[in-house]
Amino acid sequence: MIFTGYESPLILLKHEVIQRDYEGHTVPDDLKGQIAALDDEKDAWDFEQVDTLYRALDNVPADPAFPYVQPNDLEDIRRARPDGPRQLGEIPETALLDKLHGAWTGRAAGCALGKPVEGMGIVGQQGMVGRKAIRTYLENRQAWPLDFYISGADAGDGLRVSCPQSQRENIAFMEPDDDIHYTIIALSVLENYGPDFTWRDIATTWNTSLPYYAICTAEAQAIMNYNNAVPRKTPSNWVTPEYTSINRNPYREWIGAQIRADGWGYACAGNPELAAEFAYRDACWTHRANGIYGEMMFAAMMAAAFIESDPIQLVQIGLSEVPQNCRLAEACRAALEQIPLCRDFEAYMDWVEHYYGTLHGVHTVNNALIVIGSIIYGDMDFHHAICRSVEGGWDTDCNGATCGSIVGAAGGANGLTSSLVAPLNDTIKPNVFGFQEITMTELAERTLRVHRRVNANA
Repeated sequence: MIFTGYESPLILLKHEVIQRDYEGHTVPDDLKGQIAALDDEKDAWDFEQVDTLYRALDNVPADPAFPYVQPNDLEDIRRARPDGPRQLGEIPETALLDKLHGAWTGRAAGCALGKPVEGMGIVGQQGMVGRKAIRTYLENRQAWPLDFYISGADAGDGLRVSCPQSQRENIAFMEPDDDIHYTIIALSVLENYGPDFTWRDIATTWNTSLPYYAICTAEAQAIMNYNNAVPRKTPSNWVTPEYTSINRNPYREWIGAQIRADGWGYACAGNPELAAEFAYRDACWTHRANGIYGEMMFAAMMAAAFIESDPIQLVQIGLSEVPQNCRLAEACRAALEQIPLCRDFEAYMDWVEHYYGTLHGVHTVNNALIVIGSIIYGDMDFHHAICRSVEGGWDTDCNGATCGSIVGAAGGANGLTSSLVAPLNDTIKPNVFGFQEITMTELAERTLRVHRRVNANA
């Protein structure tokens, strides 16, 4: 039956049509027509009709001509990946603590920078696409190119930003945000279950640590699928990652897993292969294919950033942990070929929008290209890279956080001279039970202890 964890049944159905096509199923025109004919308001909650059509989509066979190889099992993924370094080495603890502090700080700063314009980046405003709307907003406030936290000042143009606690007039800490919550969840999982954690341990941690309303898209559908299948009084182990990630979950290749990568990379600093494995365990029950690969790739990049600071090499290391013939890898390789041909980040983003602009604003692939471009055009400079990642639009807080995490780890906290650091007062106030207010200094220290445990077990 239809489960509506995040949007209405009809919206789930319409997203599923797009998702089926993206993963290599040719949806018949007559079925597309029946779905398109449904009224977004009148039929939105017609569970029976929507469920009948959803079941028809479930039965659409895969196109044998689909050119990508996109397995969902870890061993199959590893067999399909190219050669890679797998491990880079160890880092002295004093240096690692500084880098962990830099990574947490970078994640928070990038997230806070992008948070006020997240909605604008995804859907635009005043008839403009997201990136154009963000630039117009900043230009009208004499703040282009982006160089500091976004102002909420009214310029009389009808453009509006959100999240006042992350606006320059008010910012004093990192406010609650899922991009921070999941990094903390990774720390909590490793503290409580150790490096042998399972995907079920992650589901349990969500249930005990995260308010349901703090969970979005694929995560909302997956945890609802899990909880419907695993009653609290009489727990059952029949439920599988295939069920939780696929059942009425058209968001399974969106960015939700990719934003959960960093905590695993921190814990596995210097060991990109293990970081990718941890990320797989985290992603496999909420996402499929490129949704999984996005988390694996960025976890590997994150782990590598504690040792390697060349952005091209970081991308190559990330790609070495995912199937070489998947959509994400294809797009990233194309981006690496295109970047030398583009005069600046804006020209690069024109190319990204041209070829990947039809993907949803919170899809894995298009947003991954923004992060890649920002660390390369930003020359791994903490301040400039984060600002570019938010200027790129789409999921601005997600991309700012991931970018900030990578460059923060590479540079370390002692090298952070950016004006984006001080306003946060080293403080995060998340909606994660047990972590309601915590300093980034403490998070770095606790992550170092987790790293020791992981390293001893590796």
